[in-house]
Amino acid sequence: MKTLVDRFLVYVQFGTQSNPYKSTCPSSSGQKKFAHYLYEELKSLGLSDVSVDEHGYVMARLKSNVDYSVPAIGFIAHMDTSPDACGRHVVPQIVENYQGGDIALGNGDEVLSPIQYPELHSMHGQNIITASGNTLLGADDKAGIAEIISAVEYLQTHPEIPHGDICVAFTPDEEIGRGADLFDVEKFGAQWAYTVDGGAVGELEYENFNAASAKVSFYGVSVHPGTAKGKMINAMNLAAQFQVRMPADETPECTEGYEGFYHLSSAIMNVAHSELHYILRDFDAGNLEKRKAFMLNQVTEMNRNLKRGRVEVEIEDGYRNMKEMIEPFPQVIDIAKIAMQELDIEPKLCPIRGGTDGATLSFMGLPCPNLFTGGYNFHGIYEFITIEGMQKAVQVILKIVEKTAGKYKA
Repeated sequence: MKTLVDRFLVYVQFGTQSNPYKSTCPSSSGQKKFAHYLYEELKSLGLSDVSVDEHGYVMARLKSNVDYSVPAIGFIAHMDTSPDACGRHVVPQIVENYQGGDIALGNGDEVLSPIQYPELHSMHGQNIITASGNTLLGADDKAGIAEIISAVEYLQTHPEIPHGDICVAFTPDEEIGRGADLFDVEKFGAQWAYTVDGGAVGELEYENFNAASAKVSFYGVSVHPGTAKGKMINAMNLAAQFQVRMPADETPECTEGYEGFYHLSSAIMNVAHSELHYILRDFDAGNLEKRKAFMLNQVTEMNRNLKRGRVEVEIEDGYRNMKEMIEPFPQVIDIAKIAMQELDIEPKLCPIRGGTDGATLSFMGLPCPNLFTGGYNFHGIYEFITIEGMQKAVQVILKIVEKTAGKYKA
């Protein structure tokens, strides 16, 4: 048997960054390679209904070991890593029995410091896994995959733990918002599921942002700068004027909790044509509509005041807050809360300040809240996870399985 840590250390070495600029699914070849590796591993464990489709979706099932009816439940994680930081050639390192202070990441002067990341103060005595300072680690979400597979393997070797059918799935392209787009809910076969894709130990999430994206285009006039007086309209200056109109205190770096934001995520700048790309987020659907209306109004006002040049905006809706789809099924949350409490883990019901496969899946008819993995600082070189946190995630999965079977025993 592979240990949980052995699995994780192998998984993170697969380069699986998703690519938002490709329309294929999966958006990168590394994800397909990893999907086939997981397919073979699940087959070797003896699970049933193991499959990997042409889009890289991996599914499998552990059959029930009880003689009464128990709803099939699922556990889902994603294979891709964020395109925001390098995810290739990951070199993981384990800091055993952490006793405080800076952790050298191995790349120049890069350190993981408790001054910048105070959560490290609570991790004395634990074993911490980081990358080498050149890449992200990939705990988001290869830790979730390792935890799910390790839990399923444990159930196989401990038949005294009662369980119904356990459905397992691993998805591509979650980090670019497409992870559930081609997910076959009927084939998966679960009545409800949990994504194992959260952060700190105890996180249990069933609320996420409502999302939209906006592309604001600025059209100017390019003229040789030596003869530009009264002729040139610099589209980059128009873009700067628009950005100044946006609320400076409603950005990701200025908000937390249930506060929404406007986020300037990228730009294409040229004298004749420039673009600003934004993401808009809010937990309240009505407030998201107000944010969209605000941007439209700014474009209208700018065009009204421009004598030459023009501004255009395209707004596209994204995922929605899964809360409304999960609240009608309170047992899904209650079982997870009780499982954590019985393991002396304090459930932390907090909103996801982002998206998740579970949001889309919930609107596809599969209620799907999110469980912690034990990781921190995702999407960058300061990402880390504790072995103890990963072990607790496995324990929670096992306890959810056991509590579900117990709830439906006659």
